[in-house]
Amino acid sequence: MCIFGPVPSRRLGSSLGINNIPYKICTYTCAYCQIGPTLRLELERKRYSDPEKIASSVKKRLLCLAEKGEKVDYITLVPDGEPTLDTALGELLTELRKTSIPVAVITNSSLIWESQVREALMLADWVSLKIDAISEDVWRSVDRPHPALKHDEILEGMKILAADFTGKLCTETMLVRDLNDVPEELEKIADFISNYLNPYTAYISVPTRPPAASWVLPPKEEAVTAAYAIYKKKGLTVETLTGYEGNEFVITDNPAEEILNITAVHPMRSDAIEEVLRRWEADEQIIEDLVDEGKIKRVEYEGNIYYLRVMGDQKEKKGALADGIGSQPRCDR
Repeated sequence: MCIFGPVPSRRLGSSLGINNIPYKICTYTCAYCQIGPTLRLELERKRYSDPEKIASSVKKRLLCLAEKGEKVDYITLVPDGEPTLDTALGELLTELRKTSIPVAVITNSSLIWESQVREALMLADWVSLKIDAISEDVWRSVDRPHPALKHDEILEGMKILAADFTGKLCTETMLVRDLNDVPEELEKIADFISNYLNPYTAYISVPTRPPAASWVLPPKEEAVTAAYAIYKKKGLTVETLTGYEGNEFVITDNPAEEILNITAVHPMRSDAIEEVLRRWEADEQIIEDLVDEGKIKRVEYEGNIYYLRVMGDQKEKKGALADGIGSQPRCDR
């Protein structure tokens, strides 16, 4: 578990991140995931976090940030797995809201069919629901879910939450070239969002960092334009997330340790690392040492160099989840 940032968020401003799930335990192994393939595909919810301990650490971090004149717009649960797998989620949100800073949860929506998950999410101030497809074959190709998950149950759970949620409900659709960026699928997604979810904002995203599957490509510009037009036609408040979020990462302690915490969840571009070290007046050799020690790795994507943390389990990926990561799944199965 770790607290990281604040990091710049295109949706939430300055976001203090909370990682409440052990590394890469998730219900999906999304083709476009920015932190690599899922190492443990899981469906059973368990108690993963200690809400009081996390809240205490958050309060200390907020005091430190305030002393340095740094602002935090949101405290955000955005782990490197699925946050709703944690049965302590409701308790954690309750504790975090005591800080008086709005609390956000970014979920892949996969467990929203469970009433306990919806009850916990009701405690958040801002929730983002992922909805990458309506057609089941496209959903399976893009999000690559746990085989026991049922897409119709997930969609129904979204409807129920949307009807009762009193905070800001947003949706996010990640477009992958030649999978879910075709007009037919975009029409289905926009119809569902407008008819049943009525979000505060419907976000359209594209991969901007190295994806889990090497074949994943961002959609062409005309596909993003078409998606925006389709969403607008349905009366949705829509924003596209296609650009770089910036380099305003905040580090208050040991730069090497905090870079490791951030890159476990949020890959950092090389210029962001350089800016952080410059503001800290730290030697750039820090990053070279982390690479040499095998703690982070360099990855090139779309002409930029990114740094990602290397977790212990990544060094020897075995089993079904590592199979076929480099090949494109079929949409017509």
